[in-house]
Amino acid sequence: MTGSRVVSPSEGNETKRDGNQGFGVFHSTEEAGELHPAGPGGGKGTPVYSTMEGNVTETPSSENTSTKLHRIATLAREIRDERLSTLSYHIDVAFLTEAFRRTRKDGAVGVDGQTAQEYEQDLESNLRDLLNRAKSGTYRAPPVRRVEIPKGNGATRPIGIPTFEDKVLQRAVSMILEAIYEQSFEDFSYGFRPQRSAHQALESVSRQVAHMYGGWVVEVDIRNFFDNLDHRHLREVLNKRVGDGVIQRLVGKWLNAGVMTNQELVYPNKGTPQGGVISPILANIYLDEVVDKWWSLTVVPRLAGRGIMVRYADDMIMLFEHRRDARRMMRVLPKRFGSYGLELHPEKTRMVRFEPADKRGNYPDDDPPGPTGTFDFLGFTLYWRRTHRGKWRVNKKTAKDRLRRTLKRFNLWMKRNRHLPVRTQHAYLARALTGHYAYYGVTGNGKALASVHHHISRMWRNWLSRRNRCGLMPWKDFLRILRHYPLPPPRIVHSAYRRANL
Repeated sequence: MTGSRVVSPSEGNETKRDGNQGFGVFHSTEEAGELHPAGPGGGKGTPVYSTMEGNVTETPSSENTSTKLHRIATLAREIRDERLSTLSYHIDVAFLTEAFRRTRKDGAVGVDGQTAQEYEQDLESNLRDLLNRAKSGTYRAPPVRRVEIPKGNGATRPIGIPTFEDKVLQRAVSMILEAIYEQSFEDFSYGFRPQRSAHQALESVSRQVAHMYGGWVVEVDIRNFFDNLDHRHLREVLNKRVGDGVIQRLVGKWLNAGVMTNQELVYPNKGTPQGGVISPILANIYLDEVVDKWWSLTVVPRLAGRGIMVRYADDMIMLFEHRRDARRMMRVLPKRFGSYGLELHPEKTRMVRFEPADKRGNYPDDDPPGPTGTFDFLGFTLYWRRTHRGKWRVNKKTAKDRLRRTLKRFNLWMKRNRHLPVRTQHAYLARALTGHYAYYGVTGNGKALASVHHHISRMWRNWLSRRNRCGLMPWKDFLRILRHYPLPPPRIVHSAYRRANL
């Protein structure tokens, strides 16, 4: 791979997209004078995954998969402005075997009904056939089976389920793309990335907001992001770094794959299935171009004060020291996202003052700031609270809509399964409660956890009472059941004090 620079058609249009959208004029990165992240790792540290190239003395099949990924990542880190070709050269049977190992085996089946266990019965033969079809261009992406998942507010979220073989191939390609793009993704991006989690994103928000001592928060909500992702723009963005024809062709086939809904096959002209293995990395690549690089190279240098951003997939929070910066961002955001085929939710995208009650800013007399508020991020509501020492700190509690959704889901399950033995019901409730504590069990959220435990106990008592016609079960009888089948008590899993002592 020589890595000669190839200019994609989109590069000539960057100025048109970025210009005249507020903050004076947001120039393109080319106009800004070839601005790039500092250092050999772009400020990102050592590579997470890696890559190819160099003097290869062994056949590709003899190389360890992690070695291949390391070489890809190393090359991507060293050559930042050029397209990488011959990426598919590293995908062989051993690489697909590793992709198979990393693919979930207990997921729902696709349109062909094939399970992971059935595919594994003749694994090597299946993977060789898959490899030949993928590299020869004869592979046809099967339709994605779509199911609707309730969101808790009456709406549903469409989830796409590929076939298992398609999941394996998507996993292999996503491993290649991840090795390339992990070297240039911004540090404030946390969603669907190795060694990063939602709790790290929340901790970053809390820490930086506290360090800035509050400011003006802009909550950004993209309306139906995965359904509205623009195929043309995504191909343009991908083409800037990926010059391998096999990889480009496979991604194009997945973007154009049909969607099977209630025995009806449709071919959407935009979007990528939420739930597909390849979708998270494609979403990160797209949003890295749309908002992350734009924020770092164009927005931050033009702010009047400090500004921070944290993004987890399509959920993002921006905090500004000065209100005028937040207002300008509110004017610019719809134009910026609109130029890439995306639309912001008009009600959920909002600006809120987020400062301790005793903080006083310099505001004009005819433009009072209004009361300080709260904001939601990744299922939590963040708010200011005084410690026992009288200092202000940023606390997190379960968001009200998530709390309602959780209780509604538990209640529906108990209603539908009240006929099952008490032992079986308890096993499910214990697992579900433990999973709830594992995510929402953060410092300062004990009251919400106790509320969930209390309400689920009462619901269980009510539905167990429906098993006979003797009215509501007395508490003494229910407490006897709880002694034999106790529900897990609330537990703080993510302790801020424990991290502070490390």
